[in-house]
Amino acid sequence: MRHKIVFLDRDSLIANVRRPAFEYEWEEYAATAPDEVLAHMQGATIAISNKVMLNAATLSQLPALKMIAVAATGTNNVDLDYCRAQGIAVSNIRNYAVHAVPEHVFSMVLALRRNLLAYRDDIQKGLWQKAEQFCLFTHPVNDLHGSTMGLIGYGALGQAVAQLAAAFGMEMLIAEHKGVEQIRAGYTAFDEVIQQSDVISLHSPLTDATRNLIGKREFSMMKSSAILVNTSRGGLVDEVALLGALQSGKIAGAGFDVLVNEPPREGNPLLNVTLPNFILTPHVAWASREAMQILADQLIDNIEAFARGTPQNVVV
Repeated sequence: MRHKIVFLDRDSLIANVRRPAFEYEWEEYAATAPDEVLAHMQGATIAISNKVMLNAATLSQLPALKMIAVAATGTNNVDLDYCRAQGIAVSNIRNYAVHAVPEHVFSMVLALRRNLLAYRDDIQKGLWQKAEQFCLFTHPVNDLHGSTMGLIGYGALGQAVAQLAAAFGMEMLIAEHKGVEQIRAGYTAFDEVIQQSDVISLHSPLTDATRNLIGKREFSMMKSSAILVNTSRGGLVDEVALLGALQSGKIAGAGFDVLVNEPPREGNPLLNVTLPNFILTPHVAWASREAMQILADQLIDNIEAFARGTPQNVVV
C-alpha cells in the first residue's frame, strides 16, 4: 500500500525529520487552522499532528485515514474513542524529554528557592548599592538539600525528576492518586504530599480525573514556603486559585511552563503576573534541540512500525 502522509503542523518541531523507508507521498504544512484540517487531510492515510485537533466530526469525513501519529506524548487533541471504534491506529511519543523536562524543572526550582528573580529586581532598584553591608538580606534563600520534593505523577519524567532531586539531597514523596484510600507501596497519600512537600512538581496527563487537580483546597493545605512547578499540562491547576495563592502569600512561588489555553490568544491572568516569585515560560520545557530530534526519530519509527504491521507506542 502506498501511503499518503500529511504533517499538519511541521513548524511545531525543530528537527530533521527523516523520510520513511517505504513508498509514500508526503505533504507538510507549517501549521493547520481548524477550518483547514479537512482540506489539508484529503486522501491522507497517515496524519501527523502535534496539537492540531482531530475530533470525531472531522475524522468521520476522512475515510482513507488509517493512522494518526501524534508528535507528542499527550493525545488529548485526538478523539480516541472515535479512533478505537473505527479502527484508526493512534501512536504517541514516549520518554523523549527525560533530560530536557527535569532540567527545566530544576531551573525553575533553583531560581525560586534562592529568590534569584527577586534579588535581580532589588539590584535593578539600587537596593544593594545602598546597603550598609556587603550583602543584601531582603529575601530568604533556601537550600534544596534536606528539603522534600513531592511528585505528582511518577512515569518516566517523574522518575527522572526524582533522580535529580536525589542528587541534590532532597527527600522524596510520590503521590498516590487523589482520593484513593488504598496506598500503594512506595507511595504517599495525595493530601499528605500536598501538606508536607517543600517543592511539588506535576507530571500527570490531563484527563477528566486530573483537571484542576490542584485548586483552592490544595493551596490552602500547602506550606507557605512551598513551591509548585508545572511542566505538564495547564489544566491540572486552577489558574485563578494559583493567582490568589501567589498574591496572598499562601505559597512561596510557582514555576509554570503551561497554560490552560495555548497559545493564550485571548489573554490569561497569569500573563500579567509581575511577582518575582512566579516564572512563566512558553511551553518549552520539552523543547531542547536534543529532545526534539529524539522525538522526530521516534515519530518516523512509529510510522514505519505501523506500515510493517508491527505498530509500536500504540495508544489506540
